[in-house]
Amino acid sequence: MSDALNYLIAARPDAIKPYFKFLREAGKNLDIRTRDLISVITKVDAQTEGGFRQYLTRALRNGASPNEVIDALLMAFPTLGLAKIVWAVEILLDMDIPEFRPENLFAEPTWHTVGPLANLSSGEITFRDCDGRSLYIYRNADVLRVYDSRCPHQVTNIPHLSLEGTRLTCPKHKWAFDVTTGECVDIGNRPLTEFEHKLEGDTLLVFW
Repeated sequence: MSDALNYLIAARPDAIKPYFKFLREAGKNLDIRTRDLISVITKVDAQTEGGFRQYLTRALRNGASPNEVIDALLMAFPTLGLAKIVWAVEILLDMDIPEFRPENLFAEPTWHTVGPLANLSSGEITFRDCDGRSLYIYRNADVLRVYDSRCPHQVTNIPHLSLEGTRLTCPKHKWAFDVTTGECVDIGNRPLTEFEHKLEGDTLLVFW
């Protein structure tokens, strides 16, 4: 929720809280993914960029696929018109979410080869690019964790320069994470996305 809405809730709770209750009640017979997709469309209609980024991320987190998001935008063409759809797609392009790239829209999840385990020093965090995606890899003896470099808040790609020790801080909204566990330790409330991994001999493979 934005700082402005938090302020209004604090300043005029009797007016604002019933509005949010109305929204919850109005959508109680819809599954969460459908509610999120509708919210995405309303933010595009109002051309609210922050809201669009927020609800797009929420829709993806709650199970909506990139193809479903694109279909929802196109199905809303009669009310949105081409200009607003293009506005939304420009933001999508700026976000550069790997799943929305044309070559990935219909791709099935598969194993990706990261490289030799010997190249990952124990007790350290390694940043790697692999098949169009950036990864943070934590290795400590037998413990191995592989994370998406994108913040779970608004899928901002967190650059390797944002890593200090074991603390990774998103430059956009300052969510901070402990890379040894993936847990969010400041500002936010969701962990880094951790990928399934396996070893084939000395080679690390990651699944997405």
